[in-house]
Amino acid sequence: MKAFGRLLTLIFVALLALQLYFAGRIALMRQVDPESTAFERSEAWQVARSTGALKWRQQWVPYAQISSHLKRAVIASEDAGFILHEGIDMDALEKAWEKNAQAEERAAQSIGRLAESRPGLPPPKPPKIVGGSTITQQLAKNLFLSGERTLLRKGQELLLTVMLETLLSKQRILEIYLNHVEWGDGVFGAEAAAQHYFRKPASRLSVVEAARLAVMLPRPKYFETRLGSGYLAARARTIAARMGGVDAP
Repeated sequence: MKAFGRLLTLIFVALLALQLYFAGRIALMRQVDPESTAFERSEAWQVARSTGALKWRQQWVPYAQISSHLKRAVIASEDAGFILHEGIDMDALEKAWEKNAQAEERAAQSIGRLAESRPGLPPPKPPKIVGGSTITQQLAKNLFLSGERTLLRKGQELLLTVMLETLLSKQRILEIYLNHVEWGDGVFGAEAAAQHYFRKPASRLSVVEAARLAVMLPRPKYFETRLGSGYLAARARTIAARMGGVDAP
């Protein structure tokens, strides 16, 4: 029992040390711009392994040099309550949970009907999972965590979200997010995205251009190859219409 107790103590101390490390890194971000994120490094490593080349386009720009249209478009598209909540939007999480449960139920019914009518066919693709994550949660995951979906990783994401909201301002959180979020294959940050898609700096993005970039965020690599899709254009118009009612920090 003593050995078991010592093991639990060591685990607790290790977890506490890890949280203090994360808190120190985040506190440093008040003044120091992070050069890269765990997600970016993982993506670059995977590309380098498969192609033998480093594919990474990114350029940090200060908050003031990012178009206000893009700030409002991203908030309108990804996290309408960004200014109001404290990092976790419980209403969005509940809605995401309900949508995922309904999608899984429909998928199970579809699989059952197919199995009865056409046995031997491969099962349909699993339903798309809706996340409900806020901008702060997305930043927490991208900065420090892997892409695996486990309860332990989700718990760590929530702790990091609280640290980000406690130690950084909303403006700083959005600034770091916009400079590191993925906008295509090897394209990271607002400046790289603006240059890649519109051949202009992020400071000069129009309402329409900003809305199109915001719509790409959930699936940037997918939309990068479908820039002329009707869905992208229609969704961008919806986001552009919502931007007037959104404030950026």
